Amino acid sequence: MSLNLIDAFIFGIVEGVTEFLPVSSTGHLILTSRLLGLAQTNFLKSFEIAIQLGAILAVVVLYGRKFLIKGEVLKKVMAAFLPTAIIGFILYKLVKKMLLGNDQVVLWSLFLGGIFIIVFDLLHREDKNATSEITKISYGQAMLIGLFQSIAIIPGVSRSAATIIGGLILGINRKTIVEFSFLLAVPTMAAATALDLVKNIHAFSSDQFSFLAVGFITSFVVAIASIKFLLFFIQRFNFIFFGVYRIVLVLLFWFVVK
Repeated sequence: MSLNLIDAFIFGIVEGVTEFLPVSSTGHLILTSRLLGLAQTNFLKSFEIAIQLGAILAVVVLYGRKFLIKGEVLKKVMAAFLPTAIIGFILYKLVKKMLLGNDQVVLWSLFLGGIFIIVFDLLHREDKNATSEITKISYGQAMLIGLFQSIAIIPGVSRSAATIIGGLILGINRKTIVEFSFLLAVPTMAAATALDLVKNIHAFSSDQFSFLAVGFITSFVVAIASIKFLLFFIQRFNFIFFGVYRIVLVLLFWFVVK
């Protein structure tokens, strides 16, 4: 079964909802393709990467004036992006051929990641002196956050979860590291999409570009709401809910879907 416009719309919703939550948007897109009965073709893999730009545009719209025009903030974001860029470029072919589209990799990553999130949140105690402003994040902290983020090249790990937990470990408070994670997504996902499109755009048909447009626009609109929801949520609750959700989702796939 091949992708159609309704499928593209569904993918856009899934991407917009999950990109910034610690639940793995890539993992959800792969599982969505499974539920829709879609084969993991090269185009579908590229489509799942490219529509993330819609969610990234949401960050630019919401945070462009507040952070992205500040030189000091941009330098910290780029320092965090550097380790991910290097590791991602080196492992691009391995990830695209061996890991993307692999249900078992996604399910185990979601499951183990859910357990880790729950245990971490139960044990973690935020320091009263935790870094509370993005401008006060050091370059060393930024690069280490980038290293944490690079773990998310494994589908199902969650880029958001990796950067947020990494930041908390490094002594940054929740709201600050969540917002930094939003900003770090901009160069990370833009670079990932650009790299993939450069390598594969020649193989896209005109119909497939319409699918990309639908997925992009839908993910942009939904991501704006998702970002606002996460900021509301983290100031009132912990991340245990997301860990439980990941585990329940995997159990449903293991024992109901399969």
